[in-house]
Amino acid sequence: MQPPRLLTLTFLIIFLTACGSSLWGTPGPLTYAPTVMLVAPPGSTETATPFQPLGVTPPSTPTLPPTATLPLEIPPGPPPVTASLWISPAVPAALRQSALASGFPLASAPENATVLLDINLQSSIENRQSVWIYALVAPFSTVTDGVRADELRRAWAGEPAGPFAGRPLWMTESTLAAFSAKWGAPGPGSVRTAPADQLLDAAWGEQPAWGIIPFESLEPRWKVLTIDGQSPIHKDFDLATYPLFVTFSLHPSSFILHPSNRDPSKLTTLVMTGVTALVRATAFRMEQKGVTYPARDIGDLLRSADLTHISNEVPFAAGCPYPDPNQTTLRFCSDPRYIELMEYIGTDIVELTGNHFQDYGSAATLYTLELYKQRGWQYYGGGADLQDASQAITLEHNGNRLAFIGCNPVGPPGAWATETRPGAASCDYYWMHIEIARRRAEGYLPIVTFQYFEYYTPIPTDKQKSDFRGMAEAGALIVNGSQAHLPQAMEFYSGAFIHYGLGNLFFDQMDIPVVGTRREFIDRHTFYAGKYISTELLTAMLEDYARPRPMTSSERIQFLQDIFSASGW
Repeated sequence: MQPPRLLTLTFLIIFLTACGSSLWGTPGPLTYAPTVMLVAPPGSTETATPFQPLGVTPPSTPTLPPTATLPLEIPPGPPPVTASLWISPAVPAALRQSALASGFPLASAPENATVLLDINLQSSIENRQSVWIYALVAPFSTVTDGVRADELRRAWAGEPAGPFAGRPLWMTESTLAAFSAKWGAPGPGSVRTAPADQLLDAAWGEQPAWGIIPFESLEPRWKVLTIDGQSPIHKDFDLATYPLFVTFSLHPSSFILHPSNRDPSKLTTLVMTGVTALVRATAFRMEQKGVTYPARDIGDLLRSADLTHISNEVPFAAGCPYPDPNQTTLRFCSDPRYIELMEYIGTDIVELTGNHFQDYGSAATLYTLELYKQRGWQYYGGGADLQDASQAITLEHNGNRLAFIGCNPVGPPGAWATETRPGAASCDYYWMHIEIARRRAEGYLPIVTFQYFEYYTPIPTDKQKSDFRGMAEAGALIVNGSQAHLPQAMEFYSGAFIHYGLGNLFFDQMDIPVVGTRREFIDRHTFYAGKYISTELLTAMLEDYARPRPMTSSERIQFLQDIFSASGW
């Protein structure tokens, strides 16, 4: 009988010989013989020792051959997730385009998307990724200026209320979806929808009409209505008290949304005015009641604009005679002290197209220009010579680039600047058309003003229309008549707002020589992100031969109705 140790050894050799070709899971002969550990039987005092078959020299460090690998099985699982975006139908077009720029493919339904862009009705500030502001609007020829917030909500619910009682609110489908989510479904017949590019024409065709549009959709043919006195085109706009905004959020937050469609740092307001002539009875009142007396009631309004335009027709002259309220001659000057009034109202831009600019000779004209330069005011439409008088001035505010150019087609010839004499710029329409187009191509928003022929009628002549419209066709966005003592009609033409005559600002015509010269327009234009977006018609009534005041409600309604009628609206 063999000893137990020999039996154990014999068994292991036979086992390894039989299995060696398949032990590692790969057919074929072994390239080396693995070391076998001889295990002592139970109860033996011998220790386990390695055994090496005869004739085989083991490598110094045994390693598996390259093909001797243990199989690795990967359990089945879900495929990799592809990011996709679902955009709510309530999202306005501009925000939608911004989101699409992220590059996320669109999902057909929210349940198929990994990222959702939708309305956020929560009130916490940290959840407000994008606050979208909307405007309450009406066709420009609307007399109503604003509504109360409760009137708007009642109208939405289908209850006739306010000045537009019974008239539906116009809006796009996305705006309807946004405010339906915020306010609940509108009442029967309280809302009508149209595509964005048809909304304005639809509202103009069914006046009286009103609607709700995103702030970025504003354009001058819309009149922005206030809500409890608040308007997004105003510099003092307060979102906390304004009802027309909707918050949109991403879930999860996968890219950056625009925080809002209204950035105050991109907004510019410009106030433009009609005739200023600090002479006769106006100057006499200034001597009696103080130099700033004429601006007592409208000074805040004029100063509140980012840019204030004044068309001062008269030169300042040293030794100017004391004002005579009954003066019959038409040769004018102003005491240099009166420039304090222009400082008080925040003048930034002075128009010099007036035909009285040379009344006291070149010395007074050049002296006046020097006073303006000392105060940092830009002037145009007149100057030290023809070149200075004719050139456009340019300025930039909050990224909005404006260009002003003006001329006087009336004369008299002695009022016009020449190559060697100061004065007002005569009208070279061919050159002006080229200059306007050039400035527009450079990214400026051109504004053109005229000291035109005086007509004491609100309806412009055919020649006046032709000359003003020519400026619009050349690329001007605003065309004003600065000459009119009686306010005139207005129109939208070739993308421009044309106001044929604004009336007086500071001048003593108390319904003389015709009734209506007391009525005044002050036009406040709004620019945003390099675009002209809105005009407000502010109205004033002259008092005491010198002092305009804001019109009463009844005065304003009648005035607007008269001018809109003359405009064919």
